[in-house]
Amino acid sequence: MPGSFDVVGKKELEERRPISIKEALNEVPGINIVGEDSMGLALNIGVRGMNPRRTARTLLMEDGMPIFLAPYGDPSAHYSTPLDRVDRIEVVKGSGQILYGPQTVGGMINFVTKPVPRNGFAGSVTATIGTDDFRSGHLNLGTGNERGGFMIDAIKRKGDGIRDHHKFDIEEYTVKGELDLTDRQTIKAKVSTFREDSNISETGLGLTEYNQDKFQAPTGMNDEFRQTRDTVQLQHIFDITDNVRLSTQAYYVDVFRASFRQTRDTDGDGGVSRLGQCPVRGDVSFDAEEEEFIDGAGYEVRGPDYGDNPANYPGPQSYTRVEINDIDPSTCGGAWRPRNYTYYGIEPRLDIKHNAFGLESDLVLGMRLHWEDIGRDQYSFSDPRAFSLSWTKDNGLHREKINHQVDAQSYYAQNTFYAGNWAITPGVRVEHYKIKKQILIADETLLNSEGGEYEDGDGRAGLRYSQSHTEVLPGFGVAWNGIANTTVFGGVHRGFAPARPDRDLAFIEVDNDEVVAKNTTKPELSTNYEIGVRSNYFKGIGFASTLFHTEFDDIVVAIQDGAYRNAGKSEMSGLELAGRIDFGTIYNTPHNFYVTGTYTNLFNAEFKSSGVFFTADEEDRVGAINSGDRLPYAPRHIASLNFGYSHPIGVNVRFGADYVSEQKPTPDADEADIESGKAGTIPSYTLFNASATFKPVGSKVTYFMSGHNLGDKEYLATRVDGMAVGRGRTVFGGITYDF
Repeated sequence: MPGSFDVVGKKELEERRPISIKEALNEVPGINIVGEDSMGLALNIGVRGMNPRRTARTLLMEDGMPIFLAPYGDPSAHYSTPLDRVDRIEVVKGSGQILYGPQTVGGMINFVTKPVPRNGFAGSVTATIGTDDFRSGHLNLGTGNERGGFMIDAIKRKGDGIRDHHKFDIEEYTVKGELDLTDRQTIKAKVSTFREDSNISETGLGLTEYNQDKFQAPTGMNDEFRQTRDTVQLQHIFDITDNVRLSTQAYYVDVFRASFRQTRDTDGDGGVSRLGQCPVRGDVSFDAEEEEFIDGAGYEVRGPDYGDNPANYPGPQSYTRVEINDIDPSTCGGAWRPRNYTYYGIEPRLDIKHNAFGLESDLVLGMRLHWEDIGRDQYSFSDPRAFSLSWTKDNGLHREKINHQVDAQSYYAQNTFYAGNWAITPGVRVEHYKIKKQILIADETLLNSEGGEYEDGDGRAGLRYSQSHTEVLPGFGVAWNGIANTTVFGGVHRGFAPARPDRDLAFIEVDNDEVVAKNTTKPELSTNYEIGVRSNYFKGIGFASTLFHTEFDDIVVAIQDGAYRNAGKSEMSGLELAGRIDFGTIYNTPHNFYVTGTYTNLFNAEFKSSGVFFTADEEDRVGAINSGDRLPYAPRHIASLNFGYSHPIGVNVRFGADYVSEQKPTPDADEADIESGKAGTIPSYTLFNASATFKPVGSKVTYFMSGHNLGDKEYLATRVDGMAVGRGRTVFGGITYDF
């Protein structure tokens, strides 16, 4: 591998029994995971200072297949492979990323699923219970022989989540099989269906609310998130000769996700939330008898003293509604955001061992053809019947209807030359994609129109425009193995991350019926450097250290809800350390006391440009950055330290601590941002955890227990959509029976 990498293996997963991806990866240096829900259902993974929001800059894959909502059109993570099905987790952060894509600026994480049995009947059943009414069951059954086999996985998880009314219920069913067509040809297939039904809202708390009760979710009993995900993955492996292998992968993914939010405004009155869709804004009249203004749902409008003349009323955007505590959320409506994602592709890859240049070499050649079809809708209605998606579709305000089509091609080549103790790996990746967008319906507040005619809220825009990008991404890595069990490596590669074109809607204008893509967000390009060493030279001691530096040409930042802009140059530099000491190996004893630890020092993570951002009409200021400002969600220090004991009789116990230093969500904030909970410091925190497993020798039963945040520390996890508390003390226990 030309560069840094980490592998979380099967043994580690079985010993530590992580309950979510966050716990599985917290011992991988360079990774920051922001947890805003209990089970990692919406992942936020940042690598080496990248903004972790929905993992948009870190490529997630399952068995080599991308698992985003849409890798090019909406690279956000609302799903990750359940750990029950995972055999190991591969993390690549160096120049080896150019074999994958499209995201190559930060890192690649590949969940490798458990293999199909090839030696008769095999399987397991696992039951887990825990705090917050957590319950989980996993059934794995399979059989096979020397010609092939198949396997079935069934997973069910449910619980109460972190905050009040944040219940979740997920299930997934997977069938996986493989067959040797000949001695040199194998075909593999996997079909999976996933369902999620949760009340985990993305809406955070205002400052006052958070101080009153960190765990409240005022509209959580009504907010919903639904997701269905169906996938098909096929692979054909053909060993043409002993030195030439052709592997071809095809995949198809269909995702439907729909979220319902009771729209809330936490910008005013000391950070106390308002129900933005309860009642309808603008339908206000003056009640002469009561001498007060009344809105369309019969609630009093609180605001300045307008007197008894309705003409003094300054407009629907000016008044302040009654506080949320005075409104029953069950009587209010909200907004549905149903979205459909379909993507599919095919990727042939050729691996060749050769001596064409007079040196022993490994050559990798590959390409991928990829297509996406995305449909985004938004409906709203201030009526409790809006809790039903089907009713809202028929009766609500259709505020947004946007279609995207993506046509993408990737080509890559990488050759490793072996010369004595040296391995030299040049490579290149080419990314080309075209995105076509059709805006069928747009609320006038979302579309800046000059010359176009649109009705308020339900105008049919019929706008079409397209974007295309081609990027050549070279990479170079070198490794030296002149010391036993030690590799010194270094590398540089060009990184790439597609823009999120679904966020460009606010920057589209119409001039004499011609579409003008104004301030359209451009893809991110980076130059990534690293140098490091990994070694097992000393008996019982393994360690790795990497010094890295990343430069962004034109980084993308969030300037307001649903809108992103390029913000110029930025830099990230840091040091990663990881190590393990096994005293049982050092002293040749079955009583193995061990210590593991990781540390990341992100000593530089800052903007190198300054700028002020405005809305598309250039009237309202919506954000600013200054050269030298710290990048959002880029903690300077991340550390993990664990002490454990294991013995061949089947015992393994571990106790550890995880530390994350202070973070800043945004460099530009005003008083309203602070009151809303979206701005301000995220203090540092330390969480204690432990795990224990016991599998008696010769037994088919494994007993396990794990605990997280054992000190029950109340800590702030994120401010993306307001303040959200991190997970409190959780303890899980269970039994696995292997067939």
